[in-house]
Amino acid sequence: MSRSMFFAIIASAVALLAAPGATTAEETKPAMTTETNTMPKPEKSGLLPVDGLDYYYAVYGKGEPLLLLHGGLGTSDMFAPLLPKLAENRTIIAVDLQGHGRTALGERPFTLEAMGDDMAAIVKALGYDHVDVMGYSLGGGVAFRMAVQHPEAVRRLVLVSTGYAADGFYAEMRGQQAQVSAATADFMKDTPMYKSYVAVAPRPQDFPKLLDTLGNFMRNDYDYSADVAKLKMPVMLAYGDGDMYRPEHEIKFYQMLGGGLKDAGWMRENLSQNRLAILPNRTHYDVFFAPELTAAALPFLNGETRVKSWDEVVSETK
Repeated sequence: MSRSMFFAIIASAVALLAAPGATTAEETKPAMTTETNTMPKPEKSGLLPVDGLDYYYAVYGKGEPLLLLHGGLGTSDMFAPLLPKLAENRTIIAVDLQGHGRTALGERPFTLEAMGDDMAAIVKALGYDHVDVMGYSLGGGVAFRMAVQHPEAVRRLVLVSTGYAADGFYAEMRGQQAQVSAATADFMKDTPMYKSYVAVAPRPQDFPKLLDTLGNFMRNDYDYSADVAKLKMPVMLAYGDGDMYRPEHEIKFYQMLGGGLKDAGWMRENLSQNRLAILPNRTHYDVFFAPELTAAALPFLNGETRVKSWDEVVSETK
């Protein structure tokens, strides 16, 4: 395998599954390490047995519960830059997904549907009837399935860099994603992705197996368009303007949710309950730690629909 092909494959894997970590907002290259962002000590954490897996979870802050689901090849620690703001007035439940971070891969099939069921079981086991959910990339897919399969457990839903069908990706990405496998493991030994994995994984030797699992997962076509209408709770879609998803796919997703079909009206009488956020100067690689993401998502999660008056805006700028 050529060096250029290897990095193309890894870049595509990161694009679908997300690189762990963050640095500064002004960097032009994708940030792929959490070394400069440390998660605070959780109020409680541990392992929860769910359908043959022991899921790691950590709880931070106090207030309305928000379940955070990270991207692939990452861990819940990738939300470290956003956690202080998110946890100011909320209880944050961060979970390491199957095969990621402190949750072992196990022998069970790796599917969004199964992990969606698992998240609902975790929420119930922690004593919550329902939670708000924010998922990024792979975690967004899990959040989507959780909301479709267990709508009673999800109050509001934020999907970050998440599509409803495989054809939402740019075409050139699909061929590269299909080549991710255990064969790339040796090339990754010096990468932050590998180092962050072995630092916390209960079975570090499973890294090649995880790459095979993710490669097989990415080779599968999927189309959840028929399930979009089942999302009756308020939904926010958030993307970078340089995201891995085609803009047409993002807009179509929003329209399928009932947004963007007509003018909202002078009195906002036709405004959809759902929201679409396109964050400028952001890509799939850095949107998950953008301060603009919390600025957009928190008012939505808090149910704030009133817009500020001109006088209020002017007053705040003085």
